[in-house]
Formats: sequence, C-alpha cells, structure tokens
Amino acid sequence: MNKNNRRVWWALSPIALSLGLAGCGGASRNDAQDTATILATIAAINAANQPPAPDNGCLTSTGNSSVVVGSGDAGDPAAPEAASGYAPGHKLVYAKTYMVVANHPLATRAGCDVLKAGGSAVDAAVAVQAVLGLVEPQSSGLGGGAFMLYYDAATKKVQAYDGRETAPAAANENYLRYIDPTGADTTPPLPGGARASGRSIGTPGAVRMLDLAYQDHGKLPWKDLFGYGITLASDGFLIGGRMAAAISSSATSLKRDAEATAYFFNADGTPKALGTRLQNPAYAKTLTTIATQGANAFYTGDVAKGIVDKIGITTAANDGSAITPGMTTLTDLANYKAKRRDPVCGTYRDYYVCSMSPPSSGGIAVVASLGILETFNMGLYKPTAIDIEGGKPTVMGVHLVSEAERLAYADRDKYVADTDFVPLPGGSVDTMINKPYLQSRASLISLTKSMGVAQAGNLGAVPLGIDKTEEHGTTHFTIVDKQGNVVSMTTTVESTLGSFHMTQGFMLNNQLTDFSANPNDTVDPSIKVANRVAPGKRPRSTMAPTLVFKKQSDGSMGEFVMGTGSPGGGTIIQFVVKTVVGALDWGLDAQQATSLVDFGASNSATTNVGGEHPNIDATNSGLNDPLVAGLIGLGHKVSVSAQSSGVSTVIRTSVGGKTVLTGGADPRREGIVLGDTFTP
Repeated sequence: MNKNNRRVWWALSPIALSLGLAGCGGASRNDAQDTATILATIAAINAANQPPAPDNGCLTSTGNSSVVVGSGDAGDPAAPEAASGYAPGHKLVYAKTYMVVANHPLATRAGCDVLKAGGSAVDAAVAVQAVLGLVEPQSSGLGGGAFMLYYDAATKKVQAYDGRETAPAAANENYLRYIDPTGADTTPPLPGGARASGRSIGTPGAVRMLDLAYQDHGKLPWKDLFGYGITLASDGFLIGGRMAAAISSSATSLKRDAEATAYFFNADGTPKALGTRLQNPAYAKTLTTIATQGANAFYTGDVAKGIVDKIGITTAANDGSAITPGMTTLTDLANYKAKRRDPVCGTYRDYYVCSMSPPSSGGIAVVASLGILETFNMGLYKPTAIDIEGGKPTVMGVHLVSEAERLAYADRDKYVADTDFVPLPGGSVDTMINKPYLQSRASLISLTKSMGVAQAGNLGAVPLGIDKTEEHGTTHFTIVDKQGNVVSMTTTVESTLGSFHMTQGFMLNNQLTDFSANPNDTVDPSIKVANRVAPGKRPRSTMAPTLVFKKQSDGSMGEFVMGTGSPGGGTIIQFVVKTVVGALDWGLDAQQATSLVDFGASNSATTNVGGEHPNIDATNSGLNDPLVAGLIGLGHKVSVSAQSSGVSTVIRTSVGGKTVLTGGADPRREGIVLGDTFTP
C-alpha cells in the first residue's frame, strides 16, 4: 500500500469514524447504510493495494503435480523423444491471461517466462526465436527470415512485419541457375544446384524484423530477452527427435561445412543422436553480442563478416570439392531493412480474418480460400465422430475446402510476388479478395466432381511465377500477453537445415530458392515470370500467420478470437485453412482444430489427406478408408502421405462467464502450450 492510500485507509477506517475524523472533521450523521458504503469503499481500496497473488504460470501438468519445462524432472516435456509423426492425446490447455504455443518445449518456456515477468507478446517472440534457433536449427534461426502479425489490444490495430530475406545487390535473374549469372558459364551452381551453394543464401531478416517490432511494442529491456537462450547454449540441451533425424538425413551436405561437422557429428564422423547433450558456445556468444549491442551488431562488425565469409566459401571442408559462392557483401547486410506492411484482411461469416501480405502469398490465398468457402454452408459438413483428435473429416467438407484452395492457389501462382517489384492486379489486394470476385470463383466449384487443376482468374496480364518448393525448415508460434496483445509469427530457414552453411553457431538459410530459378515463362520464354530474382528483391513465400476477430455489426473488426499459423512450405495455406474452418465452422476447440487431419490441395489434381493421423487408414494407399474412397469417387487423386504441419493455435473463449485463453499444439511436432494455466 503506498503512502497516499494509507492516508485514505486511515481516514475511512472504523477507528477514524468512531473518533469523528471522517468527512470534514465531524462525526457522520448517516445511519448504518452509509457506514456500510464506506466500509465497502475501504475493502475495495485495501483489495487494490494487496500484493498480487503469486503467478504460478509456465508449469506443465504431469499427473497430479506440475513440472518446470527443461528441468529434466519426471514428466518434463522437453525430454527428447523420437519423431513419431503424430502423438495422439494432446489435451486442450486453458490459461487465464497469457499463453505461448511454440513447436519446441524449451522455446515455449522461454516465451512464457518473459510473459510471466510482465513482458509483451513481442518481448516473448524475441525470446522464443532465440531458443528456436538453438533447439530447432533445422527449422528456423538467426540466419533465416520471418513474418509476424501483431495485434495491439489498446489500439485494436493489426500490423504486419516483414523480415523476409533479400537477394544481394549483385544478383540478377540468372543468379540461381548459372555459375556465371552473366551467362558466360551456364553450368548450374555447385555442388548440384543452388540449394547447397552460397547462391541460395538470402540476407537474413529475422533479427532486424524482431528489432523493428520490439521498437514498436517492446516492454522489457532488450538485453533481458536472450538469457534463457544463452544459458541453454552454454550449458547444453538434449537433441530431440526431429533435430536428430535432420542431422542424419543431411549428413553428406552438412559435412561440406567445417563448423557444421564439428557441431553435429561425433569424432568418428557419426551423427550426434537423439538425447545427446549439445553445447553451442558460438551461439551463446552471438546471442550475447545481439543482447548487449543490439540488432545492429548482427548486421555489421564481426558477426556480419562471419556471415559474408561463409556465404563466400568455394570449397567443401571434407573433400575440397567446389561450392559456388554467393555474392552477398557487408553492404548487403548493413543495408537490410525489415518492413512494416498492411496485413491482408477480409471478412468470413461473422468474423474478420487478417493474414500476411506480400511478399508472402499465404495471406492472400488463405483469405481468398475462406471467401470462396463463404458461399457454402460449411457447417453441414463438419467432421463425424469428433474426438480429441478432431474427428473424421467428411467427404464433402474436404472436397469443398480443396476446391476453394485450388482456385486460390491458381491466382496466387500467377499474380503474387514481392509487391515492391511486381504490383498486384489493379495495384491492390482487394482485386483478388473482394466478395463479387470470390463469389464468381466459387461458382466454378461442382458438388459432384473435382476440377482437378484450376485456371487463374482473368485479372490482367501478369506473368506466371509458380514456386513449388517444399519447405521443411520452418516453424510457427502464437503468443498472447497479459494485456491481450497477440503475436502470430512464422519463421524459417526454408529447407531442413537451410543451405547447410553454418557460422557462429547458427545455420544460414537457402531462402533464395523460393524464387523461380528460370526467369522466363516455360510456355512463352519471351515473358518474364513475376517471382524471378532481382537485386534486393524478396522471394515469394507461403507463410501465413493469421489472426481472427469478431466482426461487429458495422462490419469492422471487433474482439480478438483466434491466432494460428503453421510451417509446411506450399502446404501452409492448407494447414491454416483447415484449422480456421475447423474452429469457426465446425466448432472444434483450439486443440481439436490443430490436431484435425491435415487436408487440402494446391493447384494440382492431387488432394492431400494426412495419413499420419490416427483417424485415417493409410494402408493400401488409403483405398480402405471411406474418406479417401469418397474423394476418389468425386474425381480427386488422393495422396495419404504424412503431412508435417506445426500448427500453433490460441482461441479466446468464455469459461464460467470469464474470458480465458485456450491453446493447442500440433501433435505432429514437439511443441507444447504454456501460460498461467488452470483446469476449468
């Protein structure tokens, strides 16, 4: 209780009243009713000045007790497990005021600790990314890029942040396909295409983007956000299943890099295995530099020099074979700028949906898919036998979602690239997502037969720029802080372990392979594709961090309802759409919508139905499953290959008349949900 409030308490206390000290110095003339009112005021003041109840958040439940994540105690979810494909039984998590869902338990803990200490959602995002770059180097890191959607609860505004990597100033349209981009030597980059060469490495954007968002919305000191990451890097952590599998499957490529070899392999050359304690003092040093000197220290000085030197290597460490160097310079790093962008927003039934803007195509495709589906009563096609895993999708539910996505993918393939270089049709995203246009697209959907491959809408003569790259080096997290601010952030090094180039404890991306390597349209070579390489350009992405709000009666954006997103390369759109439809149309909770079978289609004849899910019979190529058989009957070519989503979902709802947060972590990854959790 502060000094002034102590005076108030004394003046209104029963002792003061009995001595005639209340009011203006005389005893109160009023009866017991007035006294009761005064005593109620006293109680309110005293309650307001009591120390807050202890915050026991950021613990995870294990049976009848709780455990600190990363402690190594029994029930610790950070204990390494072999990658299972799908771990059934994830339960919905409830929290009172703050929550983090990330794809690794240690990263989730890092963010939760920051929120518990009073940090903002952006503060927590910095801490989460710092840890993910250590414990999930196959998915994201300091050497990669990211997109963030941020909701400011005070202003009720959504801001998009673009941390996508850029091509170096020396790049041209042939940068990815020829050793000599001038065309004098048309040999492909070594050692076998651009991916494992220096040419695939874009100027990293994640650190600068986090710094930009922090400048806008940070609360705790920047230097305090890296502590847990530094501790883990110094003391070590245990290799998890996905990381162990990535090291083993990428062994040949990693061994071309001296630092990667020393870090990921034993002295006898064998990959470090599941459960191995791994220390990364170089990463601890890099994080310490960023923490104490700010984001500029990553883009200038010794850290930047280390990045440029590694991009420029020309020979493999293990056998001296040639590696084509990239052309990134210190100037490229020093000049990198993250950008604030307007999100892509549209309405869907009683909701307002916002997602990421270009250079990501994900947000446009998600909003367009939903806009097409709005024509249909999706509530009629909810999953059957709904269980903790989300139930069994119906044939018509999967059919309609897949057809809508085919149409949305066709448009994004043709029209979307980095809008700083190639404008959208009509100069605005509205051209691609307005209601009349999407209704016209919906009219192309048949209830009895799949369209197979969709044609793009006629929105003008914009050249094709199709990207079919499969990303496996991506992750997603969703955060809500005590003030109701929200971060939905997807972060990536592109493919598993990026370019296989390692410097100063972190992996460098291979993000430039998201450009179209051939700058010319394959049908008409005289036409340049939209997504071709250009100096300073950002490759198109499919990442789609997404936020959902209630739609008010006037059509404007109301209260926050849901945040979600996923890794998955070109299938990210499918993973996000099925989660949003699952929650909004089918009434699934955050965990059920996240766990729900991954299904959908890009613009091809193939429809994906995730065979890793326990509710799908993937034997005999899925032909024994009624869902697959029903889709085939509608003309779909169905793949039941395992899907690798990493959906992280938070939904705001009401329990017992109180607004609470609910969270779901994808059973296909290692992630968990943490916050000031409780059992309703």
